[in-house]
Amino acid sequence: MIYAPNISSQTTTPKKESRSKLFEETTTDSDYLIAIEKAGEVMESAYNDADFDSASHHLFGEIKRTQSKLDLILTSLKGANPNVRNQQMYHTVLKEIELDLEEQNTAINLRNENLEKIKSRFIELRKDKTLMALIKDTIRRKQFKREFANLRKKYLSTDSLMTKNQGILNNKKRITVQRKIAVSNALIAVENNLEKSGISMFHKEQPFLWNITETVPRKAVQNIGSKIVIEESVAEYYLSYRIGGLITLVFFMGLLGWYISRNLKYLKTNGYKDNLSLFNFKYLNRGILVPVAVVGLSIAVVSNLYAPALFIELLQLLLLGILTLLFKNQWSGTSMRNWLLLLGLFITLCFLDLFIEVGLLQRCAFIIINVLGIRYGLVQIKSLKDQLYIKAFFKWASILFIGLNGLSILYNLFGRVSLSNMLSLTAFISLTQIVALSVLLKIILEIILLQIYTTRVKRGIEKIFDHESLSDTLKKPFIILMSYMWIIVIASNLNIWESLRSSLASLLTHPNTIGSITFTLGNIVLFFIIIWVAHLLQKYVAYFFGEIEDENEENINKRQHSKLLITRLLVLIGGYLLAVAASGMPLDKLSILLGALGVGVGLGLQNVVNNFVSGIILIFDKPIQVGDVIEISSESGRVKAMGLRTTKINAPNGAEIIIPNGNLLSQNITNWTYTDNFKLVEISIEVSGDTTPDDINAIIIQALQDVTLINMEKAPQIFYSAISEGKYKILIKFWCSIYRTEESVSNVRQVLFSTFKAKGLTFST
Repeated sequence: MIYAPNISSQTTTPKKESRSKLFEETTTDSDYLIAIEKAGEVMESAYNDADFDSASHHLFGEIKRTQSKLDLILTSLKGANPNVRNQQMYHTVLKEIELDLEEQNTAINLRNENLEKIKSRFIELRKDKTLMALIKDTIRRKQFKREFANLRKKYLSTDSLMTKNQGILNNKKRITVQRKIAVSNALIAVENNLEKSGISMFHKEQPFLWNITETVPRKAVQNIGSKIVIEESVAEYYLSYRIGGLITLVFFMGLLGWYISRNLKYLKTNGYKDNLSLFNFKYLNRGILVPVAVVGLSIAVVSNLYAPALFIELLQLLLLGILTLLFKNQWSGTSMRNWLLLLGLFITLCFLDLFIEVGLLQRCAFIIINVLGIRYGLVQIKSLKDQLYIKAFFKWASILFIGLNGLSILYNLFGRVSLSNMLSLTAFISLTQIVALSVLLKIILEIILLQIYTTRVKRGIEKIFDHESLSDTLKKPFIILMSYMWIIVIASNLNIWESLRSSLASLLTHPNTIGSITFTLGNIVLFFIIIWVAHLLQKYVAYFFGEIEDENEENINKRQHSKLLITRLLVLIGGYLLAVAASGMPLDKLSILLGALGVGVGLGLQNVVNNFVSGIILIFDKPIQVGDVIEISSESGRVKAMGLRTTKINAPNGAEIIIPNGNLLSQNITNWTYTDNFKLVEISIEVSGDTTPDDINAIIIQALQDVTLINMEKAPQIFYSAISEGKYKILIKFWCSIYRTEESVSNVRQVLFSTFKAKGLTFST
């Protein structure tokens, strides 16, 4: 029997196709390890990011310090005397605390956002399919038991840290919100106090003076001690708050003292210190420490407008005490007694204003001080005026002093005690400040004159210059600055400076539009102020190098003058560029302006631009310099000043010739002093008598040596134009200073005449 295979079965059952495992998508142990490692790195970085860094700990320290400041201010608000000075300081500090709290709140929110971002990293791990598949596969997960244990440990530590830090941040945020509410309430209270003490409020806050029944308020004496403690705490806080600025001020005052001491030491070493009396010095010749202290305290008073009452009044009293030391042995006996009386009234007023409760006795004491102040302003104040450097402002200070004292009495009688006290204090501060600022101006001018004289002595110029006219020129910009300082001190004490400043700021910053150009008044004012300051600086910068435009100065330093001209040019260019930048003018509008200026140059400003460019060329090329003796066309003289547009020449006859710089470059110039300051001059003489040329030569040489104005380093020349028996015609050439040519020739002729006559010879010229 033959076996036959089942064909049908072979055709219905297909053979399985074999596939390669190389291309199958399978997850290996290595993939699982990479996923676990990636998750571990995410948790590790999350732990590090969730932990508070040094900046966060610094933030928490700031939050703690802010609490200390706020506690002190809130405590002071409850117990301190509500005078304007303290209220202004509270308002300023509370505003800054409010800003600090806002910044701290923002920083806390930022850290909370960072924690939320860290949480999002964990959420991103859920998208890792490999890791999630491993977590769900309980059998395969056992192979990575140790790795999962470490991963779980990192997760728990990160979660614990984030929960802890989240709680800390939420607690800090709650604290900052509570403090912001407290600060907001305190600001409302302070602003109400300032409004009640303001001049605009005329309602009665105390009974009329004749309606008061009790003479001493209850517990007034007991409250004095506690008030002093509170005021001291507030002053100490403000001192710590402003310590950085005060240290900086002390540092610069130390530099100023060292600078003055160096100049005085140089003059003393070289025997010129006694000449300072010729400049009418009143303060620098009596020491350095006291004048420098006056400068520093005057700046401190103006720069601490919102200081507490105790702090600012201690500064005022310290300044007045130092002024008393300056006035001692300089003022007359009557003036000194009146000054001490003013000082005594001011000290009494400060004590009453700071520490004592308001009652009948205290209000009567204020009235007595006001009455004495009015009498002082009418009778005794005249003795102070004669002792001051600035007398014009003293008239207005006297009127203000009398007027404020009179108003203070009226407001006191009708129950406006806070306003009355404020006016009284302002009256005395306005008068004492004008005295202090007058002394400050005199000290500043003495410092400048000392610098000028010391620099000139170092250059070998001993001549005393016209210091009075120079002081009159220098004091003008300083008077403007002193007036500003005086006004802001008065306005601050009257509690109107902040409102004035705000009103002025809103006026200056309000945008105005003309066509397509938008501008503010502040930008325009700032533009002109910078231009004005730049011109002042370029005008006065020479004084600090000892240059005062002295036309008789022989030892002029031409190199220094060239540097000064370049410095002036840089100051002007820098000032104008800064002014344009400060004006806020857009660059596209500036290009339009420059285009219009180019058209103007093409039409009619060629000469102006030509002279300006020629001035710059003269400054850097230096064909002539200040002090040179030149001849140009039919004009000759000494170059007195060089500007960017014109050059000023002093002619021998005293005329001042102003030549455009363009003319100087376009014409031939004879510069007699380009290399040195000596000129070769000639004298023709005739000598008769029994002598020889050798004897005549010896007499002439000896005579020239006796004239100090002659420069014998360059040998003189003697020429004989005619010789006959007993008669000689001689031409003498010698070198002398070109600035003193005529004087030199005259002296030589006189000496020659006397010498030849002594030898029995006849001399003629």
